[in-house]
Amino acid sequence: MKYALVTGGSRGIGRAICVKLSQMGCHVIINYNSNREAALETQQKVEALGGSAELLPFDVADEEQVNAALDRWNDKHPDETISILVNNAGIRRDGLTVFMSNEEWQDVLNTNLNGFFYLTRRLVKEMMTKRYGRIINIASLSGLKGTPGQLNYSAAKAAMIGATKALAQEVGARKITVNAVAPGFIATDMTKELDEASLKKMIPAGRFGEPEEVAAVVGFLASDEAAYINGEVISVNGGLYT
Repeated sequence: MKYALVTGGSRGIGRAICVKLSQMGCHVIINYNSNREAALETQQKVEALGGSAELLPFDVADEEQVNAALDRWNDKHPDETISILVNNAGIRRDGLTVFMSNEEWQDVLNTNLNGFFYLTRRLVKEMMTKRYGRIINIASLSGLKGTPGQLNYSAAKAAMIGATKALAQEVGARKITVNAVAPGFIATDMTKELDEASLKKMIPAGRFGEPEEVAAVVGFLASDEAAYINGEVISVNGGLYT
């Protein structure tokens, strides 16, 4: 059995990814920061479908919490290794640049970018020792084209894409792949306040995507069939931006 850690796994895209990986035979480690109830719902959904899962709460933006949580997990699972990491946790603090506070800038970079770094740096060491690993980073359309009103979010996701390409070259010889998935408008809590009726007119597919459609790509990248795909960014945006 492979062990997969999904950050921000309590809701939306993260929940769909947890379900998908469990259906592929992985034991899923569901990370969350504050919403334990939602994380438990994800765990219950995984188990109801015949999978296995556990919760691992910590704030990805806090390096000490990251290391402490992983230390606890290793103590409980001394003979196991997390071989699949999905860096999905993310937040938004939208606003025009001229009005953006230092806190809004730092909060988004700390969670979306630093969180990716703290976890990946820690777990990739074990993957290199075992000579196997799958790292999938959930980027964004904003990281590819930039989105007005999301300077902080666009910057963090663009940096994640660059880091994906760099790390893929560093660890590829150890049978570790590092790829990114860049969703467009996906129907989740993060997009529920958007004007879907207006925005979907811009999308060739004519609709918002579903979390399960993103999870399907993540599942493929996490599989052995994707062993020769490395350093790539796969868009899931209905043709909105290519």
